[in-house]
Amino acid sequence: MTEPLQFRLTLYPEPVLRKVADGVAAYDDELRATVRAMFDLMYASNGVGLAAPQVGMAKRILVLNPTGKPEDELALINVSIVDRTGENTLYEEGCLSFPGIYAEVKRPERCRVKAWAPDGASIEREFDGFVSRIIQHEYDHLEGVLLVDRMSAADKQRHKAALQELVDRYRSRAASTARAR
Repeated sequence: MTEPLQFRLTLYPEPVLRKVADGVAAYDDELRATVRAMFDLMYASNGVGLAAPQVGMAKRILVLNPTGKPEDELALINVSIVDRTGENTLYEEGCLSFPGIYAEVKRPERCRVKAWAPDGASIEREFDGFVSRIIQHEYDHLEGVLLVDRMSAADKQRHKAALQELVDRYRSRAASTARAR
């Protein structure tokens, strides 16, 4: 029996977070194990959504659960947002790749997506409210767009020290890795 997959969160400014994610080719046991491990990490991190770049994979996979109830789990593979409608609303968002940082982000109320389930079943559906916001946030990750890109100048200034701390931590890890080689 193989060990279950385990991921760690990828934090800003790791380069994989800036890559446009590649499509998933196979709807197989490996994909389903990846999705399950992403849900597990999302729950362990007290999140409501997670995209594959946030676990170091430049793949078009996102998972979400707005309530934490098992029946509300949703995994979208090779997702594309085909339409965004409704009033742009401002709402405070956080991001697991930016721990402890929250910013007001404006997004449309609704989005229509085309995607596939982990078993390869086609999904075309409209989402609104909080679920739409989660999908749009996680979709940004698949496009290499981050919370810091959506922040106002005031929010960037307010979080300047925390953002710099993440950059410094990344540089320190990168330097340690380079020395270890």
